Order: sequence, then structure tokens, then C-alpha cells
Amino acid sequence: MNYLPALLTAAFLTIAASASAGAAALSAGDAAFVAKVSQGGMFEVESSKLAMQKADAQDVKDLANTEVHDHQLVGAKLRAIAASKGITLDSQLNASFTKQMAHLQGLSGAAFDNAYVATMDSVHAADGAAFNKEAMLAKDPDLKAFAAETALIVKRHIGALHAPGTMSN
Repeated sequence: MNYLPALLTAAFLTIAASASAGAAALSAGDAAFVAKVSQGGMFEVESSKLAMQKADAQDVKDLANTEVHDHQLVGAKLRAIAASKGITLDSQLNASFTKQMAHLQGLSGAAFDNAYVATMDSVHAADGAAFNKEAMLAKDPDLKAFAAETALIVKRHIGALHAPGTMSN
């Protein structure tokens, strides 16, 4: 009888550790998705903050404001999901996005506006495809729901990029 409390405690700790490890584990595809879209989202926020300062055209400034707002919210959701899975997201842009930021920082006027809109179009196309794929194929239910919800936001942004009266048209 003296062993029962110790045995129950050991069993509980084993079950708790297994549940914690299981919740944190992501498939390779899910982990790659998180890494990719966290970088894309961070770039969209940073480049859009730059556009809010440097853009000449009001429609570009308006687009940038929407990008910052929406992607900060999406980023917060992604960080919360990642944290619940035991994943720490990079806080710095990768080399590719750092290079794109440097390019944008060196531009001004209409050249900046055109490059920013073209860059947003490219990033949204890649991220939109990633969100749509993850919404269908994710192993993790939290990421699957997040991807489905966010795919709609990305689709709305793509529509805004291609709407009549924007810089891209």
C-alpha cells in the first residue's frame, strides 16, 4: 500500500509527459508551413510599414495599412499556435526577405510603389497557395483551421491588389 501513491504519481507524470510531447509534435509538412508563412507574414508587415512611410500613391498607402493590420493579427494567431506546440518562431527575416527589404528601402516615388505592389502580389500568391494546401492537408487540427481562416484573408488581399484603381492595374 505504501507504493500506491508513488506508483500513481509516476503514472500520472508519464501520461502528462506523453500528452505534452504529443501536443507539441508537428508533422514535417506542418512545421515547414509554419516556418514559411511566419516569414512571409513578418515580411508583409515590415515592408508594409515601410510603404506607409514611403509610398507616393494613396491607394498604396491604404493597401499597406490594411496589410499591417491584418498580418499583425494573423501573426499573433500563428505565434500563439506555435507556442502551444512548443515552437519558437524566428524574430528576424530570412536572407531572401532581408534582401527584398533592402531593395525596397533603396527605392522612392513611383518606382517604390510599383515594386512594393509587385512584391506583395508575389508574396501573396506564394502564401495563398501554402494556406490553401495546408487547409486541405494539415495533420494538426489547429493549423488546419488557422490555414483555412487565413486563406480567406490572403484571397481578399489578392483581390485588393488586382482591383481596378490600384497600382497593379
